[in-house]
Amino acid sequence: MDSAPAPSTGGSFPSGELAGRTVLVTGASSGIGQAIVKRLAHTGARVIAHYNSQPDGARAAVADHPHGSTHLVGADLSTPRGAASLWTDALAWAGRIDVAVLNAAVMPKVDFDAPDEEWDAALDLALQVNTRSQLTLLRRAVGHFLDNGGGSIVGLSSWAAQRGAGHANLVGYSASKAATAAAIKTVARSYGDRGVLAYLIAPGVVDTGMSASAGADRGGRQAVLDTLTMGEMVPPSEIAELVTLLAGGRTRHLSGATIDVNGASYIR
Repeated sequence: MDSAPAPSTGGSFPSGELAGRTVLVTGASSGIGQAIVKRLAHTGARVIAHYNSQPDGARAAVADHPHGSTHLVGADLSTPRGAASLWTDALAWAGRIDVAVLNAAVMPKVDFDAPDEEWDAALDLALQVNTRSQLTLLRRAVGHFLDNGGGSIVGLSSWAAQRGAGHANLVGYSASKAATAAAIKTVARSYGDRGVLAYLIAPGVVDTGMSASAGADRGGRQAVLDTLTMGEMVPPSEIAELVTLLAGGRTRHLSGATIDVNGASYIR
């Protein structure tokens, strides 16, 4: 196993903007997570790409990375021990992790008048994947960073965590995202003086399969586009660019911030 160097504290990087850093990205097999991993290909970072049921997507994400600089980890975050096993596997390969990108999420739909069994199942899934598993990874990352001189957490939130979801059948999704956002803000406030940086990115409608699923209940793609100021969805590549910037550790005083990326469709 290669030894992992200490994280950079600022300034220019010797070869690539993230040279010397190890970045864990959850949900790397599609959508925003895949775009993030692809963007990291020429940054000099070592990348741990997590997937659940789509290993081919994760392999595609790391296809352009230098040989030996990536590690794929399969883990089911809908299970109670999935997140813990993911962290253990990632750390065993890397030795040290400098940046944790908490991107993996599910968007189960359930109507308010659904039978209790359906309601409970959808809520349990959203809270397990989007909240409990994320908090497990958050806890592991904070402990690791405190023991190793600091590190960065980038949480992928949603404008639904702030303004509510666009349809009532996504109440579990918006609630689970809001809970995790509050936890990441707490970490930023509690450990900023010990080198732990924590950021939130709150995308609006990103051009992914998840957004297509959500948009189906709002009249389809064009109906969604008609509600957006720029008349277009956010490209996943723009989120990836922002994650790369935050992963560099050179925007320390953005720690605790929620960065809205929605094309001026929701301005606070």
